[in-house]
Amino acid sequence: MLDVLTTVTESLRRSVRYSGRDGTIAAARDTAAAFLDDLAPDRAAPVPGERVEEVLLVVSELVTNAGRYAPGPYVLELGYCGGDVEITVWDTSSQLPRRFEPDPLRIGGHGMEIVGRLCRQVTAERVHGGKRVTARLDVDRPA
Repeated sequence: MLDVLTTVTESLRRSVRYSGRDGTIAAARDTAAAFLDDLAPDRAAPVPGERVEEVLLVVSELVTNAGRYAPGPYVLELGYCGGDVEITVWDTSSQLPRRFEPDPLRIGGHGMEIVGRLCRQVTAERVHGGKRVTARLDVDRPA
C-alpha cells in the first residue's frame, strides 16, 4: 500500500530547476503540460483544455519574469490539491513583482495583471536567497 501512496504523491507534485534563459519558457510549459496530463488518473478526468491553456499561460508569465529579472537560476514547482493547480516559481531576485493597473495603452508590464485575473490567489514573498511567487488556479471551475 505504501508504494501506491508514494506514486500518487509523486504525481501530484513536480519541481524542476532551470539555470539558463534559452528555451526555459518552452521547457517550463512542457513540464506543466506533462504534469497536467499525469493528473488525469488522480482526478478521474483530464484537466479541461481551457484550464490547461490558462495554467500554461500562468507558467509562461511567471518564468518569463524569473528569467528576465533574476540573476541566477529559478525553480518551477507544480502541485495539485482540491481542484487547484498551484504554480510556484522561486528565483534569486529579492525584488517582488509589480502588478500595474490595467492600461491597454501600456506596452509591457501586463504579466502579473494576467496572472491575477486567471488565478484564485497570488502571493509573492521574499525568502532566503530571493523570492517565491505562488499562484493557485482552480482547474475545476466551469467555463
